[in-house]
Amino acid sequence: MASLEDVMLALGRVQEGVENLRSDFRDEKKSAQSSRAAIHARLDAHAKEISGLREDIGISGQIDAQIREELKSHKAATEPSIEEWRRMKALGTGVATLIAFAGLTTGALMIWVGDAVVAAIRHWLKIN
Repeated sequence: MASLEDVMLALGRVQEGVENLRSDFRDEKKSAQSSRAAIHARLDAHAKEISGLREDIGISGQIDAQIREELKSHKAATEPSIEEWRRMKALGTGVATLIAFAGLTTGALMIWVGDAVVAAIRHWLKIN
């Protein structure tokens, strides 16, 4: 049989093992608690960031709508000027065409008149 001293020694070892287990559990508990706190802090930061992005997207949409309205008003204000410019361009093209046609006609007339003058001078001078 085991002596009382051996039993007490064995109980001391068991008690030391239990204390070590309690210490390990306490350390694990603290570690898990700090890890969960870090995860929650990151989740809160992500939630704030997403909320900020949603606000930015909403503001961006409002700005886009405002810009579209401004462009519509500018288009309405400039449309008469653009139409007037197109009309002036078409008129200028027509005038340029008319001048070119008049120039060609004048050139052809000058050639015909030149031939007639040469023929008249030859007839007057009785050359050939």
